[in-house]
Amino acid sequence: MEKKARGGERSSAGDPARTLELLWRSPGQGGSARGPKQRTTVDAVVAAAIEIADTEGLAALTMRSVAAKLGVTPMATYTYVPGKAELLDLMLDTVYQQMPRADLSGMPWKERVSAIAAENRELLAGHPWVAYVPTTRPPLGPGLAAKYDHELGAFDGLGLTDLEMDAALTHVLGFVTSVARIAIDTRRASVDSGMTDHEWWERTAPVLARVFDPARYPLAARVGEAAGRAHDSAYSADHAYDFGLVLVLDGLERRIASRSV
Repeated sequence: MEKKARGGERSSAGDPARTLELLWRSPGQGGSARGPKQRTTVDAVVAAAIEIADTEGLAALTMRSVAAKLGVTPMATYTYVPGKAELLDLMLDTVYQQMPRADLSGMPWKERVSAIAAENRELLAGHPWVAYVPTTRPPLGPGLAAKYDHELGAFDGLGLTDLEMDAALTHVLGFVTSVARIAIDTRRASVDSGMTDHEWWERTAPVLARVFDPARYPLAARVGEAAGRAHDSAYSADHAYDFGLVLVLDGLERRIASRSV
């Protein structure tokens, strides 16, 4: 039996045929033809679900919570979306469809890659739950298709094979997601603990000074102190993003240059 992802959330976990039908419906469609006059639409169900996930997290998202936000009965919600698994795909595809996309034409390739990285970083900042939903089986809707086609444009014409273009994009998006999680987890830690990183370090510093032997861990002591002074915390998502993006671009540059030899 296939194991569920952490929290039981992953894309394409619902009925494939029904999910695709819902993903590729015409805009505004989605009311069931059965029963009395419909009080809402698939679009409204998805919008309500996204709002719940954005403000309260995926743990708070249930068909019942969506129904409550829409003012309908929980059973009524199922006339629009079969269940939470299908709803999650609709949510993902909708935020993909809505994300701003820069005009990449005329940009040097590094600027194009930087632009798509920034777009995805902004997406994850606005919808933190997206960073924690595995999409190895992606929601195959119009939002994803538009996003994928746009982002591949950053690598088009560079001499890479189609497979390399796909892998390069996967590499960039993986980097962005990993750094976005640092930022999200940092914010969550501050909220959950009621302390900023600076306050947390101040609380731990006296005990750490007693138990930590810098002579035994010299590199950890030296580098950790330098990072702490620079970031006022253990990690800086902004620094990790800026530093890491340069490394990603440098690596891609070497691969592209090898194709022109």
